Amino acid sequence: MDLKRYTHADARDVRSLLLNIHDVAYANDPNPFHSRERFSYFVDLWSSRENWQCVSGWEEDGPVGYAYGSMLKPGGWWKGHQRPATIRGSVFALSELLVVPQWRGTGRARKIHNALLESVEADIATLLVDSTHRKVQALYERWRYIKVGEAKPSDDSPLYAVMAKGLKRV
Repeated sequence: MDLKRYTHADARDVRSLLLNIHDVAYANDPNPFHSRERFSYFVDLWSSRENWQCVSGWEEDGPVGYAYGSMLKPGGWWKGHQRPATIRGSVFALSELLVVPQWRGTGRARKIHNALLESVEADIATLLVDSTHRKVQALYERWRYIKVGEAKPSDDSPLYAVMAKGLKRV
């Protein structure tokens, strides 16, 4: 799998790619929370941050998926959850990790995830997982994330498991 990296400077150029992969991944999902309109708002919100980073994976027949996120402001944390006192240092928030259906279960999501985090200069990585998606939470636990709480960032959002892992490099 080939990997491509993007920064805030590339956001406008990569926006349609992210939206198109999202459309493929959620093609059969009637949940309005996964609508293109809602997702495009979050793509624009996250990619507008100057420290936004993104990695996409590619196979010969097209895009496999992507991961993106950005550094949180010093002391910052997810809306709807207080930062645990045990979480110290700089924090990278993994906002999205998405793989198109045909490539799920092939290990490519982890490769994309790891490639993104390799370039991050942070002490901690954090992410949110819909609490009803136990398999996804278990996947992140295998990747050494731990659940540190729950958050409901908005009135219409699901309840999320807040997960974090250390990124200290030796």
